[in-house]
Amino acid sequence: MNSSVDTVLAPSVTARLSGALRRWYTQYHHPLSWTGFVIFAALLAFSWLGPLVYHSSPFAIHALHTLSAPSARFPFGTDNLGRDMLARMMAGGQATLQVGLLGSLLAMTAGIVYGMLSAMSPGWLDKSLMRLLDAILAMPTLVLMIFFAAIIPLDTLSLVLLLGLVSWPGLARIVRNEALAYRERDYILAARQFGAGRFYIARAHMLRAMLPILIVNATFMVADVILALAGLSFLGLGIQPPRASWGGLLNEGVQQVFLGAWWLIVYPGLAIFAAIVAMNLIGQGLLARLEGR
Repeated sequence: MNSSVDTVLAPSVTARLSGALRRWYTQYHHPLSWTGFVIFAALLAFSWLGPLVYHSSPFAIHALHTLSAPSARFPFGTDNLGRDMLARMMAGGQATLQVGLLGSLLAMTAGIVYGMLSAMSPGWLDKSLMRLLDAILAMPTLVLMIFFAAIIPLDTLSLVLLLGLVSWPGLARIVRNEALAYRERDYILAARQFGAGRFYIARAHMLRAMLPILIVNATFMVADVILALAGLSFLGLGIQPPRASWGGLLNEGVQQVFLGAWWLIVYPGLAIFAAIVAMNLIGQGLLARLEGR
């Protein structure tokens, strides 16, 4: 009996899942988005799957091969201490992408919660939260990041918290404005008449309606957080040595470029550029589909 039920239910679940994927593809696919997805997937594979194929420690020092140009033994060359740049690029990619994705997730969560709380609150509380948000937005973000990065221990967790907590205010304003626009829609008013609570309306109706806009903003936010981390690392306030990040490797490479070690800046720079371009392509493609282009 159970096996027959499973046999009947399995195709149904599979059909619904495939149908949802087809609808998503039809609605949101765009050449720019797919180009960005391919580039970003390649960066993820390089960072996490690469070490499974290329067995070299990013911390091992090859004293006889300092500042070696790219070769068969060291495809990306070595740095001034003789460390394998390919291995360090992979390790740096893990740190950079991890902070970028988790930091943007934290910023998205904080921005959505704050924006929805403000939109669904009474008028006096909404105005108070918006004045507080205006004060936060008036603060120079770069100065704030440098200040906090200089006084807190720098590790992956602290950088995720730092970059996430300075990146959410802009999204909070977007969410609040969108929620105010949706709040007076007929189906929202009907849900209230039937006794739906504010939390249910925000979760089941407003957030679902805003999902495409949130996804687009999430892609741009990942790019912004990666760029911010690269900037902090370039200033020496990001992932601390001996651990690697793409921004940190770029900073180290700039200090050695006068020796002709071009590979120390080209590869980290290209990786940062590719990550930012990939996320912006994804966001631009999704935005184009939402606007019907």
